Formats: sequence, C-alpha cells, structure tokens
Amino acid sequence: MTSSSRTPAVPHPEPARAGNLYRVAIVGAATLKGKEVAEVLNDRNFPSADIKLLDDDESLGQLETTGDEISFIQSVRAEQFEKVDFTFFASDPECTLKNWKTAQKAGSAIVDLSFALEDTPGAVIRAPLIERQLGQVPAPQLQPAPAVVAHPAAVVLALLLLRAQKGGGIKRVVATIFEPASEHGQKGMDELHEQTVNLLSFQQLPKKIFDTQVAFNLVTRYGEQSAGTLIGVEQRVLKHYSRITGKQAPVPSLLMVQAPIFHGHAFALHLELEQAVDIESMSRALAGEHVVVTHLADDSPSNVNAAGQGDVLVSLLPDANLSTGLWLWAAADNLRLAATTAVECAESMAASRPRGQIQ
Repeated sequence: MTSSSRTPAVPHPEPARAGNLYRVAIVGAATLKGKEVAEVLNDRNFPSADIKLLDDDESLGQLETTGDEISFIQSVRAEQFEKVDFTFFASDPECTLKNWKTAQKAGSAIVDLSFALEDTPGAVIRAPLIERQLGQVPAPQLQPAPAVVAHPAAVVLALLLLRAQKGGGIKRVVATIFEPASEHGQKGMDELHEQTVNLLSFQQLPKKIFDTQVAFNLVTRYGEQSAGTLIGVEQRVLKHYSRITGKQAPVPSLLMVQAPIFHGHAFALHLELEQAVDIESMSRALAGEHVVVTHLADDSPSNVNAAGQGDVLVSLLPDANLSTGLWLWAAADNLRLAATTAVECAESMAASRPRGQIQ
C-alpha cells in the first residue's frame, strides 16, 4: 500500500487537543501489554490530554489507573475512536483485525502490539531503538502507516548483535531464547500458576494454552491442541529481526524454549568471531543505550533482575574450547520492552503529525 492509497486524514470540526496534547486509546487495556503501555505512557510523560481504556466484555467497568487518574474500561465501539490521535492495539489479534480500520478511518495513527497487522500491506514492523542504532530516520507521513511493534526478543537480538559486530566480525551466531508465560497473556500466566499448584497437590494439569506440562519443565514444542506453537514464535522473531536489521547483522540459528517463568525473556547466545575475543573491548561495544553489561553475581542477568526495567542485562564469558568464541547471557523484561517500543513508535509519529484542524 502506497502513501497515496492509504485512508486520507479526516478533518475534525474542532481541535482534538488541548494545546499540544494528544488523545490516546488503548484497545486491550486490561491485558498485560495494555497495562504496561499505560504505565510507559505515564513514565515517559507522553503528551496526552485523554487516554481511553477499551477492552472486551469481560473487563467492562473495571477500574484501571493511568498516571494519577482512575479510569473505567469501556467497550470497543466505533464512536470511541472519534478525535483519537493514537490507538494502541494491545488486544488479541482478532480484536485488532476487527477494529483497526475503523480507528484509522477516524484519523487515528495505529500502533499494533498484537502482531495482527505484521503482514498487512503498508504496515511497517518497527523498533525505534534499532532505528537509532542504525542511524535511520523514518520519513514523515501525514497519515502514517500502521506501526507493528517488533517482537521484544527480535529487538534484543538485533541490539546485541549490531553492537557485537563493532567489537569483532561475527562469523556465526547460535541463540537459545527462554520464553516466559506472559508472552501468552494473562491466560498463559494463569495456566502456569495453576499447573504449579496442581502438581504440588497431585491434581490434573490444565492445558488449554500450552497443551503440555510447562510448570517445573522446559519444552521446545507445545501439545497439538495448544493455542500457539513455539515454531511460530521462532518464525516471527526471525522475520521481525530481518525486517528491523535489514542485512546489517548476521541471522542467528534460533531455538525457542518454553521456560517455567512468568515474566522476562532470557537469552543464551554463542558468537563465533573472526578473531580472538577481547572481553573488555566487546563489553565496551555492547554497553550503551538500553544495554547494561554486568560483572557481579548480584547483578547477573536474570528475568527477576530485569523485571520492570527497560534495559537489557548482559554478561560475557569466553568459550573455553574456542579462542574466537564468546557466550552472552542476557535477560530483558518482555512486556516493558514491547510497551516502550510501542510508545516510541507513537512519539516518532507525533513528531511529524500535523497540529490544528487535521488529524
């Protein structure tokens, strides 16, 4: 879809903002991602005059805190998108596909955290953190294309490997990613919790989401009746990685492992470099915006230490059997990273979004 074929911007009979403040809607406001987006909007002081919290019937009337205000979750209806500048879709993919065109026709810019629009013509998979790393500046658009938030694991891989290349040419990368239950939303979290409780009390395990035992276990494949597949996650991570890095970073051999953890991705990366490894120079190459290289045991990367942080925690260890080999152990908060990426997408859109009578 070219810029000329996109839905045109909609003029409003009255200004949609108070001053330079934007109006925002979060679809899927009761989801883990939706709550995180609301928190990041507040933490980054996103210039919003109003944040509408929208979700399905199960969450209607639920109270949620946005900044210093308490708001009710409302139903997703067409009129809710009127005069909205930015709509974050943190809902399930079906809800996104059902409502995103309505929001766009009303003049709203679209930020998709559900991955529903990743193959939609004109939609762009984005990670502003990686764009800054590559020195890319998105072209301003009157009505920007839908921005699909890059998978948080793809963002971590891209950031680490782009920087690692500066510390030494990379010949080969093998990555194992440990997937948390929160990537499957609250239902995934609940199933892991219930499996843990039921195992300890010798009761039957619930398996609606994973269709296999994930509590006290590590698996590389789900059951046949699972809500999704780890192979599908692997493919999405690699697709998003390629989209945000282009050909400027090596493509890793990747294995996704479902871990019995609630929050946070963990990564084991083996890098084979073109020359012998210098740990200090590689540490300097990796450190920087959103990457913290740790050396002490108390600060060692883990999903617990990474919780609530926007940084990727990394430690380095030379390969004892290969002089050109290096191990990276890293951890990042998947929900915080996805929400931060989403809000940064909106911030970059806001920089070029016209003010006044045109939305």
